[in-house]
This record gives sequence, structure tokens and C-alpha cells, in this order.
Amino acid sequence: MKRGRPFQRGFTLIEIMMVVAIIGLTLTMGLPAFLRVLKKEGLYKAEYELVEACTKARRAAIMNNEKTYLVIHPMDGTFEVPGAYPGAQFPNDVAIEILGVNFIQLERADQAKICFFPNGTSDEFTIVLHTPGGGYRKISLDTVTALPDIEDLR
Repeated sequence: MKRGRPFQRGFTLIEIMMVVAIIGLTLTMGLPAFLRVLKKEGLYKAEYELVEACTKARRAAIMNNEKTYLVIHPMDGTFEVPGAYPGAQFPNDVAIEILGVNFIQLERADQAKICFFPNGTSDEFTIVLHTPGGGYRKISLDTVTALPDIEDLR
């Protein structure tokens, strides 16, 4: 018969402190990236909203069986899809570097219209957005599927 302390189950204070420290370190390292995704500001916000507008324009063209236009006003920094996507504005720190529709440069034009057709195709469209911090993002449409393609140009 053994005498002494009976067998105890549980964790020691040191073990619990180590687990809390590991969780805290993991959260500290991952939190900035997580917050950037949640905030969606600057270049990421512009990219997200423009891709969303292209998607809505394509969907409206197919569902309504009529041409639908994405209208961009480069000088104002605004864009919309009348009847499908309300007006949106590029953030102040995002500039349009290149804007081409059907191989015509329109970054200095009053407006650029990108046509989405009922058969799921679209005009040729390429836009390069840039921020003073050196971020560049190219968004273009596949003319056969009218689906946006995003490319980071760093």
C-alpha cells in the first residue's frame, strides 16, 4: 500500500500560463492582417468594389437579356452600373493610372462605358489602380466570359 499524495488530475499553473502565452503570441502576430481584411480600405476597397460592380453588371446583362454598362468617370473617381450597382467612389488615395476600353485609353476622359452583353461576354477592359505607397493593381475582363482578372503589379 502506497502512502503519500493521491493521484491528481489537472493542469499546473505553469502549463496554463504557457498556453495563454502561445495564444496571445498567435493573436498578436495575426491580428494586423485580420484587421486589414476587415477594414477594406484604400486599394483593396477600390479593387473589391470595382470587381463587385463588374460582377453585378454581368449578372444584370444575362438576367435581363439586355446590354448593361459599367460607367466609370475617371476624372471624378466614381463608377456605377445604372439599375444594378449604386454609385461608388474610389478612395482618395487611389489613382487611375491606366484605363482602357476596347484598346482606347480613357483615363483622362469624362466617362468610360464598358458594355456587358446578354450572352455573358463584355468589351475589352483594363484598369490599373495605384496608391502613393507604391501599390499597383491591374483589373481586366476576360472578353469571352466577362469575368474580372486581378493582378498585383508590385
